[in-house]
Amino acid sequence: MKSQKIYFAGNLKFLRERKKMSQEALAERLSLTRSKLSALENGQTRAPQPEDLVACSEFFGISIDSLLKIDLATLGELKLRELEAGNDVYMTGSRVRVLAITVNNENRENIEYVPVKAKAGYRSGYNDPQYIAELPKFNIPNLPHGSTYRIFPTTGDSMQPIPEGSDIVAKYVEDWTSLKPDSPCIVILKGEQDFVFKQVTVGKGKILLKSYNDLYVPYEVEAGEVLEIWKLVKYLTDEIPEKTSGMRQLLEMVRDIKSSLEDKK
Repeated sequence: MKSQKIYFAGNLKFLRERKKMSQEALAERLSLTRSKLSALENGQTRAPQPEDLVACSEFFGISIDSLLKIDLATLGELKLRELEAGNDVYMTGSRVRVLAITVNNENRENIEYVPVKAKAGYRSGYNDPQYIAELPKFNIPNLPHGSTYRIFPTTGDSMQPIPEGSDIVAKYVEDWTSLKPDSPCIVILKGEQDFVFKQVTVGKGKILLKSYNDLYVPYEVEAGEVLEIWKLVKYLTDEIPEKTSGMRQLLEMVRDIKSSLEDKK
């Protein structure tokens, strides 16, 4: 397997010079010594510390993935300005790839179901047409046309009051920055976790993941650690919800009114 070329050293020097900063000035802003910054720029540090990568990403407003994987000096001025404005491909989700889908006999997209036993393989097969073709397929009425949908089962109680074991019908999100704060989504992550169901808020280079259940602490992930995001459309469950108390109903009404006012703004 061909190794990925790393452009961090050249990118760091390029971005510093683009801002017309001296090594002393940038080192001070990044809380580094000048000698350490010089070593980073010259590629003498083969494995930069994670905290140094984070500091550079936050200062320049460009994701760690782009700092590592893209030769920024080869990009045009318009693209560079887009990156610096936060329109990073690793932040919007618009990577150069094609979403794998399947269609029925009427040439309409199927809705694939990702069962629990298939979770482990989804991370490696999510953009493999053959893998997607082998998933169970369903048709759900009254879904808006023009979008791609998939069904994911939930595990755990982090998103209560949505019951554990519910099936989340979700729409593929192409541009992550279009999501409103705290949008309930299925998030496909790299690493050990295959996907999680959380409230998603997209920030600058990072994504905040929050549970409905307050017992679970919110946490952030790097945008480059996210493979896909699917926004909740509806959920399917065989549980009958418990009767809501009068106070709970009042609180929910206030929350709905507040949300409606914020949308109008």
